[in-house]
Amino acid sequence: MELHSGDVDTTPMTTTTSAPAAAPFGRALCAMITPFTEAGALDLDGAQRLADRLVSEGCDGLVLSGTTGESPTTTDAEKAALVRAVREAVGDRASIVAGVGTADTRHTVELALEAEKAGADGLLVVAPYYSRPPQDAVEAHFREIADASGLPLALYDIPGRTGTRIEPDTMIRLAEHPRIVAVKDCAYDLLGTQKVLAGTELAYYAGCDEYVLALYAIGASGYISTVANVAPRQFRAILDTFDAGDTAEAARRQQRAVPLIELMMSAGLPGAVTAKAVLGALGLPAGPVRPPLRPADPARIDGLLAAYERLVAA
Repeated sequence: MELHSGDVDTTPMTTTTSAPAAAPFGRALCAMITPFTEAGALDLDGAQRLADRLVSEGCDGLVLSGTTGESPTTTDAEKAALVRAVREAVGDRASIVAGVGTADTRHTVELALEAEKAGADGLLVVAPYYSRPPQDAVEAHFREIADASGLPLALYDIPGRTGTRIEPDTMIRLAEHPRIVAVKDCAYDLLGTQKVLAGTELAYYAGCDEYVLALYAIGASGYISTVANVAPRQFRAILDTFDAGDTAEAARRQQRAVPLIELMMSAGLPGAVTAKAVLGALGLPAGPVRPPLRPADPARIDGLLAAYERLVAA
């Protein structure tokens, strides 16, 4: 139809929903807490029960021994035992990504090889922290780990905790490695994220729960969520609704999760503390956090539970 100045095109528009981005570890991943007994020991039975619940409620991937999994205070043997136990519990119903990142390249390689033996499907490797290496050293660190194991690797970019950014240009170079396939994005740099998405085939996972829909809408593969420990079905629904073409409803679902996200992730307590507080109050496997972390106080737990109940009732 030829249009002239002042005319309005009234041709009906066809709405299509593009296929989801490639998702090597699934789309809806939970950064799972590590359950402990009341005495502080690793609770493998609890980990299996929690993992089964998360998968049954919509998670198609589990990240073990990440930040929320209290990796700084679990031993190498505990990390491997956790992978084996969760693998036994979920079978092939979900991918298992093992957090193996440390400040020491040699130690990280050792953890990567142990995770591979234990049955992990992939590795989550955080940027080396505290020593603040320059970008050429950061790149060499990740390449050495990717070369050492046969597992695919996700870069974990969280400079607010590590003090070291994985710069977008570094990611673009690392994307050339055949086993570096994904990014857990906690950098709060939307421009940098889009630069890497446009220039590579890396699968991006939102690592900050408030960014789940925003990153998914611009081509991310899904999320690695802390809040999904307590609300797995509600977070999975954000992706499913968006994929079904109802972007307005997806936005509403994301917005309804904001109060709980804020209380769990942005109110002064680490996600491991708040997730365990809610899970424990619900009678689900959790247990205490290990020092130096401390449990949430009763007033904070009451607020978390109120926000949780409003979300699941919506």
